[in-house]
Amino acid sequence: MSREEKQNLGPSGRIAPEEAPVKVLEHRLAYQGKILKIYDDLVEVNGRHTHWDLVHHNGAAAVLPVTEDGRILMVRQYRHALGRFTLEIPAGKLDSPDEPMIECARRELEEETGYRSDDLELLININTTVAFCDEFIGVFLARDLKKTQQHLDLDEDINVEAWELPDLLELIYTQKMTDSKTVAAILAYANKVGRDS
Repeated sequence: MSREEKQNLGPSGRIAPEEAPVKVLEHRLAYQGKILKIYDDLVEVNGRHTHWDLVHHNGAAAVLPVTEDGRILMVRQYRHALGRFTLEIPAGKLDSPDEPMIECARRELEEETGYRSDDLELLININTTVAFCDEFIGVFLARDLKKTQQHLDLDEDINVEAWELPDLLELIYTQKMTDSKTVAAILAYANKVGRDS
């Protein structure tokens, strides 16, 4: 396994199947979509057989872009699953499972916001929905932004907005912002700013 592939798996800690308290008896692909695969796993737990859903995602990267004056660039877009517009940090799926997350973050930053940066550092790693999904997202902090132009996909309609950190924290604490990667990224950044000041 390459260094990039290992980085994309996230923190170590996965235990060997024979050591797990659950024995997978059958791992059946039930559905394959554009960005995910859904498996119907027949498992044995405490001596009993049951079916568990498992959603597989190849991984993604996100980026928290900070302008020279300290504002955070956010993207507002419609999310079909929620039936509403959301305010998020730029993010996107890996082009392939072995694509380095930092490269994905760099690409998504420019595609969605029209800015690029050569100053990216890992901010936080997250698993988005641990009960049934293996999606892993590396979130990067981007500084020294250079204006270019957006390169949106044909099915994307994204507006870029610059926000102050305290206003984003208020959205989190008043339950107006619920996207897990964005909440985690903003809280991690606020903590970093507090530690560095």
